[in-house]
Amino acid sequence: MKLATLCYLKNNDQTLMLYRNKKPGDIHKGKWNGLGGKVEAGETPEQCAIREIQEESGLTVIDLKLNGVITFPMFDGVDDWYVFIFTIHESHGFLIDSPEGELAWIPDEKLLELNLWDGDRIFLPWLEQDKFFSAKFVYVAKELIDWSVNFY
Repeated sequence: MKLATLCYLKNNDQTLMLYRNKKPGDIHKGKWNGLGGKVEAGETPEQCAIREIQEESGLTVIDLKLNGVITFPMFDGVDDWYVFIFTIHESHGFLIDSPEGELAWIPDEKLLELNLWDGDRIFLPWLEQDKFFSAKFVYVAKELIDWSVNFY
């Protein structure tokens, strides 16, 4: 089992997205994602989100909201991933040249036009709701085959 974070920084009806094109062997290569990564030993999901945003974008988080948790059974073919989904509506600093890929502020109305994982197209609209969600997205060979969600 792996724990990870996925973070969506919001600013003036735009979302900071990362086009994954720099890391060799990246399972997400060619996809647009939020920022985030693996929770390290002794780290809370919140600490991970703040650290990953700083490392990947250069921005410092001012506020953080946990929107939900998504389970990805055997996403990498080996482990079940439990991913904490955050939105950030306030940050400061300047964008860096990310080691993960190219950063871009995307207008919210254009998010679903990006090359996203199919599950992202389903859950990104949930970030605008005022409900916590717990979901499961099942991928086989990078294809979404099933999903479910509960809202609280």
